[in-house]
Amino acid sequence: MNLIESYRLHARALLILGLPLIGSHLAQILIGVTDALMLGWYDIAALAAVTLGHSVYFVFFIVGSGFAFAVLPMVASAVAEGDTAQVRRVTRMGLWLSGLYGVLVLPPLIWSEPLMLALGQEPETAALAQQYLQIASFGVIPALLVMVLKNYLAALERTQAVLWITVSAAVLNAALNYVLIFGRLGFPEMGLAGAAIASVLIQLASLLLLMAHIARVTPEHALFQRLWRRDGEAFARVFRLGWPIGLTNLAESGLFSASALMMGWLGAQTLAAHGIALQLASMTFVVHLGLSQAATVRVGYAAGRKDGPGLRQGAKVAVAMSALFAGVTILIYLTLPEVLVGLFVDPADPQRPAILAIGVTLLAVAALFQLVDGAQVVSLGLLRGLHDTRVPMIYAAISYWGVGIPSSYAMGFVIGWGGVGVWLGLVVGLALAAGLLLTRFWRQARHRYQPADLALQ
Repeated sequence: MNLIESYRLHARALLILGLPLIGSHLAQILIGVTDALMLGWYDIAALAAVTLGHSVYFVFFIVGSGFAFAVLPMVASAVAEGDTAQVRRVTRMGLWLSGLYGVLVLPPLIWSEPLMLALGQEPETAALAQQYLQIASFGVIPALLVMVLKNYLAALERTQAVLWITVSAAVLNAALNYVLIFGRLGFPEMGLAGAAIASVLIQLASLLLLMAHIARVTPEHALFQRLWRRDGEAFARVFRLGWPIGLTNLAESGLFSASALMMGWLGAQTLAAHGIALQLASMTFVVHLGLSQAATVRVGYAAGRKDGPGLRQGAKVAVAMSALFAGVTILIYLTLPEVLVGLFVDPADPQRPAILAIGVTLLAVAALFQLVDGAQVVSLGLLRGLHDTRVPMIYAAISYWGVGIPSSYAMGFVIGWGGVGVWLGLVVGLALAAGLLLTRFWRQARHRYQPADLALQ
């Protein structure tokens, strides 16, 4: 087989696995976008509050999702080795760890207003954000369990069901939001509370649908039989691989959450515009995330086969596909910013011109970090396929907290560039992370690949 044909096959395999994952992530993001769209049309104060509240929620959620992301390469490795028992063990303990974590983070989510006030948020926005979280926080446990089951199915290359269940959830969320936020079909008008209730119901429905599907299509794994039985060894293995992933996620999501807090210091209009631009950026980011997860599985399989050349070729294809999509995204952001931002604000709202002006500028800056944001998340996926999570965690902490957040503060407030400066700081942190992570992966793939032992620590 010639090199071009090999690259073509790698691209085809990545797309077959990655496209349903991208679609499911996009549908998941659309749930948040729907909340932002409808609340933006309902009330700008509610939009600012849900932007702040979701930023706090997401920090807690993304840390806990580290255990779900650990399940992906571990199940992929077990499948490559034909070890059905190991597939069951690590997935169950991923569910255990995610559920326990969810219980622990409920109190700080429910009583989050003091934290937001201590971080300098406007009292009215902080109070509304806590009202949202006092309901929405009860969705964190089912949401984390859903993440585990999605990664389990992805490792088995059964991603079609993940796609359609998530799409169904997005459609149902839009309908519930319309009914509960605005008070339709005989329901009272609940505004922010309605959006929170819809979010919790959607997470519960998604969990039940995934459990039913898994019980039907993979009965040989018997995931939900004797689920209460503790497996100390598998628990420890998932924990060891998962906690660095969780902290890596925290470093990255903390960068964006810190930016939301800084935008809150600049006022509700700036925070609302930030929320809009971030929702749009999140919709394009999920393409890179889907490619990253597909790359994790493909690298895990190549490692299991002791296929060093195939591992490197697949990695090149994943990075190239991410860069190509980033180029398309940059073009869209730079040519259609008013149209995209304007979707989120009622044309009759008197604050619309100010929010449009801020949002269009932020979207131009978002175009700058598309390439590096995609590169860093794909690199993380490649490294996770090699079970390499601890050094990437350190790189992420340095890039995002040591460089990115100080850069955002310096450019936003010391230099005085405001919201644009805050977002330029994001670019700096993401660019450094992308460079460090890509360099580490290629060093591992080219110089430290050992056919007899791929467990790179």
